[in-house]
Parts: sequence; C-alpha cells; structure tokens
Amino acid sequence: MGLAPTVSSALSASLRWVLLTLSVCASLVSSASARAQQLAVTVDPAATQINFTLGATMHTVHGVFTLKSGQMHWDAATGRATGAIVIDAASGNTDNSGRDKNMHAQVLESATFPEIVFVPSQVKGTLAKEGNSQLEVSGVVKLHGQDHDQTLNIAVQPGANGTLQATTQFSVPFKMWGLHDPSTFLLHVADTVNVEIHAVARVTSQ
Repeated sequence: MGLAPTVSSALSASLRWVLLTLSVCASLVSSASARAQQLAVTVDPAATQINFTLGATMHTVHGVFTLKSGQMHWDAATGRATGAIVIDAASGNTDNSGRDKNMHAQVLESATFPEIVFVPSQVKGTLAKEGNSQLEVSGVVKLHGQDHDQTLNIAVQPGANGTLQATTQFSVPFKMWGLHDPSTFLLHVADTVNVEIHAVARVTSQ
C-alpha cells in the first residue's frame, strides 16, 4: 500500500523530466531555426554596374554611377530588412564635361548631397537555394535631402564562386521629387530618369 504513491511520484517526476527535456530541445531547435533565417547581404561595389538614361531633345543621355557600399540584414522569416545601399552621387558621369558640371552643380548638388542612399525595410519573396528568385524590396530612397518611398523588383540568379547576381530597373521622377529641371528653350529633358542596376552580392547566414 505504501509503495504505490512512491512509484506514482517517481513516474510523475520522470514524466516531468521528459517533458522538460523535450521542451528545452524544441526551444533550442526553434532558436537555431530562427538564427538560420537571419541573412546578411553584402554587395560588391567593384562588380556592380549602375546605369541611367534620360530622354532629351533629339537624343537620349546615358550615364553611370559608382556604388560606394551595400549591406542589408534580412530576416527571411518575417521579411524585415535593415541596412543601406549607398551610391556616390559625385561619381555621376555622362561623358560630357559641360553636361556633367551642370548635373552636379544644379541638379544633384552633389557637393552638398554627396550620397544617394536606398534604405530597405521589407523583403517579399523567397531566396531559392538553387535557381532563380524574384524578390520585392521596399524601402526609402534618400536623395537631395529628402526621403521617398520606393519598391524594387529584383531578379536574382546564381553567380560565380557562390555569389548571386541581382538585377533591377526603376524610374526616378526627379522633377516631381523637387530636383532642378535642366531643360532650356532649345533642350528639353524627360521628367524621369530610368535606372538599371546589375549587382553582384554574397549572402551569408548569421
């Protein structure tokens, strides 16, 4: 009669121990899984091309910018993103010294606003382990002292040596955003600049 409560207590203690052990294991697995969803994206400035075009009277202006740096931290589970993609505003070049001087002095005012920055906040889509992916990255463009909401549709495909190649195209309505209109009586330019970026990046788990 006195043995039954003792056995029952021992079984209850053992069951509690098993449940506690399973709970701890589940927490560790969940924590490891959450950490595995934390991704760091580093863009290679030397391998990244930033091209832009601007329609003008009788011709189209072609130019390039240089990437200064590119870092993004991405929680793949929630889509939340932080970081910054920084473009050197002073690097803008259209292969026409007079036009470039006007672009930097009057339009971009790059001496005062030396950087064009995209700050990501949210990523929609899944980065495939193999093959191509399509991502939608929302954030803010910091240009000429002002912030503007922007969403980039980015096509991603595998690159060399474990890197990824990312391509996106978007338009910047620079006149609507308050930048100086360089049009003259004889020369009229379009209202928007079309930008195309080909980037090489490396993604690591944190």
